[in-house]
Amino acid sequence: MAQVESSYGEFTKRNAAVVFVAAQKIDGFFKGKEHVRNKKYPFPVLFDETRKVTRAYGVYHAFGHDAYNIARPATFVIDGNGKIRWIAISPNQNERPAIEDILAAIDSSVLT
Repeated sequence: MAQVESSYGEFTKRNAAVVFVAAQKIDGFFKGKEHVRNKKYPFPVLFDETRKVTRAYGVYHAFGHDAYNIARPATFVIDGNGKIRWIAISPNQNERPAIEDILAAIDSSVLT
């Protein structure tokens, strides 16, 4: 979120909305609600507590013996008509697409 926050002006220049969906409990172990309240991000952060959104977008991942449920970090560029124009699904919890790649995807989706 910090990477997007520092580049937020580039998104607004392109008239692109930014929304984060966190696949976690709002008041769970990672204290998401408290974190969002303290950070005051310039974009909404929504909590997918039931993993309904992560399942719908195909980034839900159950692993291990006890099926510990997580979501793969993913970035979607969706046009004004609701059509997905670009997807980046990270191979692990630490990697994310470069901001430049996301902005390029936004730029190209406006032209097509």
